[in-house]
Amino acid sequence: MRQGRVVVLLAAWLRGCTLSILCGVALALAEPAGAGNAEVVEGIFYLDRTPVSITIQDGLIQRVERKDSLDDPARGVVYVAPGLMDHQVNGLLGIGFADDDLTVEKVRRATRRLWEAGVTTYLPTLTTNSREVLERSFAVLAEALQDPEIVPSIPGFHLEGPYISPVDGYRGAHPEEWVRPPDWEEFMAFYRASAENIIQVTVAPETAGALEFIRKCRQLGIVVAIGHHNAPAEIVRQAADAGASVSTHLGNGCANTIHRHDNPLWPQLAEDRLHASLIADGFHLRPEEVYEREGRAVVVTPQGMIRLPSQDVLAGSAARCSSRASATSCVSPGAPSPRPSTWPPGTRPGCSASGTGGRSCPG
Repeated sequence: MRQGRVVVLLAAWLRGCTLSILCGVALALAEPAGAGNAEVVEGIFYLDRTPVSITIQDGLIQRVERKDSLDDPARGVVYVAPGLMDHQVNGLLGIGFADDDLTVEKVRRATRRLWEAGVTTYLPTLTTNSREVLERSFAVLAEALQDPEIVPSIPGFHLEGPYISPVDGYRGAHPEEWVRPPDWEEFMAFYRASAENIIQVTVAPETAGALEFIRKCRQLGIVVAIGHHNAPAEIVRQAADAGASVSTHLGNGCANTIHRHDNPLWPQLAEDRLHASLIADGFHLRPEEVYEREGRAVVVTPQGMIRLPSQDVLAGSAARCSSRASATSCVSPGAPSPRPSTWPPGTRPGCSASGTGGRSCPG
């Protein structure tokens, strides 16, 4: 494989399935092969460290085969693995998805940069802003989904705010002037502007009308997260009853000083129906807050929750995560480091050069 070639598998590799039945997998290449030309890529399958050969034609994987050895091991080891998934990307490269000057070209540039960092699936995330700006940004994102190059990477959009806590600390960096209670009429305007592609919403459950808002979102099939909130235990429970299933960047969007017992963290950790997302960059959460437990097997569910199968309990800190804790961005202790060629030189699991929440690390 030539140095600098980006190889990104856009698929979910199922544990226990044979490689010969892998199908429907798209491949994005930094230097695509010409139409009709077949190309063979070799690498190490990330689950069991065995050599594999991948035949690609017209940008699609035609055949995946096991090999006894690599034909040219001197080229260096390349791990073949699923692309990473990030369900909360507010922007990068100076591009904000909630900026009033967002364009389709900027969405395309951001998507290509994420590919270079190994992120093949992501949710452009719009944060708190005026109704006019959010409607316009969702319309631009919907237009971007007409681009056949990037549409496979964007299954939908995430609205984080403006329906969050107005209180300093819990509001985080969201502009106070645009924070407001949930407004279903306004949200439906956003939903229509997005061509019904909003698939996740973050809301503060203690705000007026939030519980009914959660129920209505769930009726549309939208994943509801709670975040940037100061909800007591009973409200957290009611939010889960209404259908909330995610805690957005747990441990952040929180006041610097909180009550020892009466704070929004404990109720979320105690609520088994909430799946924790984390920003494991060493800044939003410190290394001692997200750590690896040696010698214990974990399972990452399709929903992105990390569990100890022996006890069927939440084990969100039992895996190391490259960015936010999504289903494809964590690896179990003892598993080979899934180092595909999509990671730029000088980075490793838990680090990122993309500016999407990771940090640069020595190779």
